[in-house]
Amino acid sequence: MLTLFHSPNSRSTACLTLLEEMGIRDRVAVKLVTIKRFDGTGGLDAANPHPEGKVPALLHDGHLITERGAIMVHLTTLFPEAGMAPAVGSPLWGDYLSWMSWYQGVLEPVLILDFCKLEHPSLTATFRTPVEATARIKAALVKGPWLLGDKFSAADLLVHSPYAWFKEATPDDPLIRDWVERCKARPARLKVLQEDEASTLQVA
Repeated sequence: MLTLFHSPNSRSTACLTLLEEMGIRDRVAVKLVTIKRFDGTGGLDAANPHPEGKVPALLHDGHLITERGAIMVHLTTLFPEAGMAPAVGSPLWGDYLSWMSWYQGVLEPVLILDFCKLEHPSLTATFRTPVEATARIKAALVKGPWLLGDKFSAADLLVHSPYAWFKEATPDDPLIRDWVERCKARPARLKVLQEDEASTLQVA
């Protein structure tokens, strides 16, 4: 059994969108939980199995998976027929894993550090800078139109996500901005955002 723990308008929205893109909403139970929000609202939820009380979290037959990249790789591997990732073991599979790991290990830290205006040689040596992160995304999209080439994948869904939420962080590059807008306009995302809004209103 698969259960996704989700809180509206949070990092787990991307995972819910992936379920919609893959056409497997009926195969994964979705449980709404509360989380501590940046603005001080919300709180820990005893029903949430995530060790830090965050989302997303995915339970698969009693085994807990956390972090968006890991959850997305797990789901796309479980349901390869959905076509949201390259075939396991193919050359593109390595590219896919690189993007998913790069997002978690580089892009998100880089964007958060930039938002907080924190600078230190150790940080830039470890994570790179927004300039280098932008260059990496653009280099892929030049070959595009998606990060892995001709087909939209879970890599696009994950890597574009911070730019979808924080427009001011989006690089001032026409190629990247067009890619972000195409990702944002996908029907699966729009549907999930509507559901998130309805869930938020019900809670309020």
